[in-house]
Amino acid sequence: MRALICTLLLALAAPAQQPPARDYPVKPVPFTSVHFNDVFWSPRIEVNRTVTIPFAFEKNEETGRIRNFDRAAAVLRGEPLADKKPPGYPFDDSDLYKVIEAASYSLSVHPDPTLDAYVDGLIARIAAAQEKDGYLYTTRTIDPLHPHPWAGTKRWELERVDSHELYNLGHLYEAAVAHYQATGKRTLLDVALKSAALLEATFGPGKASIWPGHQITEMGLAKLYRVSGNTGYLELARFMLDARGPDGMPGSGRTYNQSQAPVTQQTEAVGHAVRATYMYSGMADVAALTGDAAYVRAIDRIWGDVAGRKLYITGGIGASSSGEAFGADYELPNMSAYCETCAAVGNDFWNYRLFLLHGDARYIDVMERTLYNGLISGVSLDGRSFFYPNPLESNGQHKRSPWFGVACCPANITRFLASLPGYVYAQRGGELYVNLFAGSSAQIKLDAGPTVRITQETRYPWEGAVRMTVNPAQPARFTLRVRIPGWARNEPVPSGLYRFVDQIAEQPSLKVNGRAVPLKLESGYVAIERTWKAGDRVDLALPMPVRRIAANSAVAADRGRVALQRGPIVYAAEWPDNPNGKVRNLVLPPSATLTAEWRPDLLKGVTVVKSRAIALQTGPAGKVEKTSQDFLAIPYYAWANRGPGQMVVWLPADEAAAHPLP
Repeated sequence: MRALICTLLLALAAPAQQPPARDYPVKPVPFTSVHFNDVFWSPRIEVNRTVTIPFAFEKNEETGRIRNFDRAAAVLRGEPLADKKPPGYPFDDSDLYKVIEAASYSLSVHPDPTLDAYVDGLIARIAAAQEKDGYLYTTRTIDPLHPHPWAGTKRWELERVDSHELYNLGHLYEAAVAHYQATGKRTLLDVALKSAALLEATFGPGKASIWPGHQITEMGLAKLYRVSGNTGYLELARFMLDARGPDGMPGSGRTYNQSQAPVTQQTEAVGHAVRATYMYSGMADVAALTGDAAYVRAIDRIWGDVAGRKLYITGGIGASSSGEAFGADYELPNMSAYCETCAAVGNDFWNYRLFLLHGDARYIDVMERTLYNGLISGVSLDGRSFFYPNPLESNGQHKRSPWFGVACCPANITRFLASLPGYVYAQRGGELYVNLFAGSSAQIKLDAGPTVRITQETRYPWEGAVRMTVNPAQPARFTLRVRIPGWARNEPVPSGLYRFVDQIAEQPSLKVNGRAVPLKLESGYVAIERTWKAGDRVDLALPMPVRRIAANSAVAADRGRVALQRGPIVYAAEWPDNPNGKVRNLVLPPSATLTAEWRPDLLKGVTVVKSRAIALQTGPAGKVEKTSQDFLAIPYYAWANRGPGQMVVWLPADEAAAHPLP
């Protein structure tokens, strides 16, 4: 008991103000330093702030997720409880934590007293549901003898299987750090630190062995370590990773939860895609904070497996609905593609961390592909309905939903979009990385240089012209590293999984104050080292023709088909835009000319792709009849905003791959 009390006192000490001694070699520029004012992301982030976050809180109220904390608190106060029914799922607590995290990010850049007070009230209800020793899990506290069947009768008993006790806490820790950093209030952070102290006292070398059945605790503990300076949290995150493996305990030795081998011995992406990417992200965090090269080697190997054999053209991952899992090599079906929205979020978390480790643009290329396509497809344009899976073909059976029984995806979208500006820039010493392109202004203090104000003027992703104006506080020599996207260098993905069918003559160009800069690439960037003065202009021009993409011949689902891409945007043919409301019977011949057209009236403003296609239909005598017709494709992310119907991303280039209408 004395050890537990000492641990608690240490945990509740004032959060550290000094950064950790070791961390990622490349540092992200915080999202609070970058302010969007562009045509693409600004409206989405505002919809997320004003519509989706309040809507998600409303759904957490309606579905009883918030009331679960009140019921648990009543039990702890010794009050009789008429309704002891456990929550619908043992991970329901996490959905509220994620939306609080999103609200905290929003409060960081857009003060809102009403939202602030509402979140304060939620935190008080969460704190009241925490047991004296720090344990926080409503499904057990409500009725310890009869929790959710997945939870088991004892604490942590089924953690490796499906109890999600640690998974919930991982999201709590992330929300607590976000709220503390946004508001300076310790209310939720104190709840998190009290919980983490219990974990420290319970698990680790010489104590009980544990690893999360659903990963994210490792990422949450790393964030707690950064904000508190308590190395015990980092050591516990590392312990949970190193303990993982086939040790004969219930739930272990499964590919589903990535326990088939010790983490440093794993070589390919297997099992539940969200669990996997959260684990790989946690490994990256621990590797950065400890210098463990074995973790880096492992996640580098696994990344090569995903980028080379298991990545959809939309950036989605997870081919199978069975276990929400990665498929076999090159198993990338379209109609049944799972591509969970949470997996897209996890994929971007992981790729950004790999960039921070290596400073290589290949990871930003994958992150950007996922971001503009398979991630934002998960939320409707009005911010009030969602996709759980994101298939690449539909016969009308897919439609967006305002909520789900398993509601991880809507909450994940809210927190990711609220923090998106933090993915634009990064720095290392006297180097400033420009990773994403969006109309914005940013104030950045370089570690080895001056404070720099940098603005971007662009209509990206619809247009490829990006003007950056660099304003250092005083003239100073530093390096601006401007990313040249892989798609602009005839490389759809950094592997042989996909290729552009055509080659284009026009190449990207870069100028500083009107003078051309040679496109000498270093890990995907052009490094411009010079003495920068206020008002210096950098002009990037990225050609944006419509391109056809072909998949590796090993991808059986895409043989004889092409996908369309312009800039970072992947396109889909959808039923409202094409004659007869059918698209699965269309053939887009190699000879068909592809043109782009801006349509401000369509889907909140999109550039569409137009052409002529051949529609196939089986006639009375069984002969296939061919009809030439107009063809139009929209950005994939915008499909299913006008109701369910046919949609296809991979278009047949010849008749053999098409589905003639009967």
